Amino acid sequence: MESIRQQKVNKLIALELAELLRQESKGYFLGAFISVTGVRISPDLGFAKVYVSIMQEPLRKTVMELLTQHQSYIRKKLALKVGKQLRVVPELHFYIDDSLDYALHIDTLLKK
Repeated sequence: MESIRQQKVNKLIALELAELLRQESKGYFLGAFISVTGVRISPDLGFAKVYVSIMQEPLRKTVMELLTQHQSYIRKKLALKVGKQLRVVPELHFYIDDSLDYALHIDTLLKK
């Protein structure tokens, strides 16, 4: 069970990262449409799992590699935005959120 503080930090990081990735997607991420679907932060607020959805199927692997390569840059940009609200900006780790693909797959199976 997450604390109220964790939930607030999750929302803050998700909103700021979504805006940051939208701004930087053209220059760093091949113009891919990246949306942040969720953030899960550790109890000590030092580590965050960021779940992203990448709409272009052929670019997914490449964009994920670019996200992991630019983790420190993204963290620095995030620190500029949330530095006044958080004492320590958490270390970011990106994961693909494939729940939409799974839901579409289940939907097609149910239609058969």
